[in-house]
Amino acid sequence: MKTFLFLIMLSSFVYSQKLELVAKSDGVIWGMDFVSSNQIVFTHRDGSLKLLELTTKKITDLKAPKAEADGQGGLLDVLFHKGSENEYLYMSFSEKVDKDKVVTSLARGVLKDNKLENLKTIFQSSANGSSAKHFGSRIVIKDDQLFLSIGERGERDEAQKLTNHNGTVLRLTLDGRAYPGNPFKEHPFIYSYGHRNPQGMDLKDGILYAAEMGPRGGDELNIIKKGANYGWPVITYGREYWGPKIGQKKKDGMEQPLLYWTPSISPSGMAFYTGDKIKKWNGDLFIGCLSGEQVRRVDFKDGKVVGQESLFEDQDERFRDVLNGDDGFLYVSTDSGKIYKIK
Repeated sequence: MKTFLFLIMLSSFVYSQKLELVAKSDGVIWGMDFVSSNQIVFTHRDGSLKLLELTTKKITDLKAPKAEADGQGGLLDVLFHKGSENEYLYMSFSEKVDKDKVVTSLARGVLKDNKLENLKTIFQSSANGSSAKHFGSRIVIKDDQLFLSIGERGERDEAQKLTNHNGTVLRLTLDGRAYPGNPFKEHPFIYSYGHRNPQGMDLKDGILYAAEMGPRGGDELNIIKKGANYGWPVITYGREYWGPKIGQKKKDGMEQPLLYWTPSISPSGMAFYTGDKIKKWNGDLFIGCLSGEQVRRVDFKDGKVVGQESLFEDQDERFRDVLNGDDGFLYVSTDSGKIYKIK
């Protein structure tokens, strides 16, 4: 599939949808997922895992992997998956593996009777860095494939190397092994590379999309293709935070983004809307934005981007994740510890 670059004006009309507060807790709600029609599981970046009962508003603690909660690291994404025998929770987190080494890891546990059992780390990446930033990471499951996005950990040149997992999208089996048929024989977990800090990922029509944060500008939305190089830091539409250019904008053999944003909106969790409550939005992409303090709607028609809209800028919130609800509505989380329903 070819990708195209779109520069599209934002819609200027006033949106009619509102935010309804569903829950409030203390801490950054990094990831969330429905485990039943009445329950949402969510992570706090500080390392705690919570289960919310929507009818009673009761929040209880679940067992969680030991996360190194420092800087941008901690307990990150969570995904519920119903297997043939068990109901699983997958969690990505920053894990301290020795005195000076913190990596992005993946844990899995069995959810049974509102408790998490048999929790264990099933994958430990090699993505290491000298600072507590750019861990990624989102989890997406497609059939028997698990995709995990990994940031370049602030070690930008490592994103162009295939000797580690810095700045990659990985493809694993559901029990944490390298997925058969990945493109690099000597680096069996890597599916794509050349990423900076991909914090958003979702599927549409079987195609994997990812949003990643650029430096000063140059945030990107990409279609993730097997074996592709997305260019960071050789190509980017962003600049150094203090002003100078980084590399160039295009280079043969490196993928161009489907969309890029300058100035930055800091895209985080995202979801293509699959619900039936707001029919005009069906199939559109919704991205939680941090520095942009908005939910960005990307209007898709027949597989193409035709427009954008900035939502809820008046809320003064850093929106962290977006989720399709079992009830047909969209849900969003914030760095201030809130979960909202969009109605």
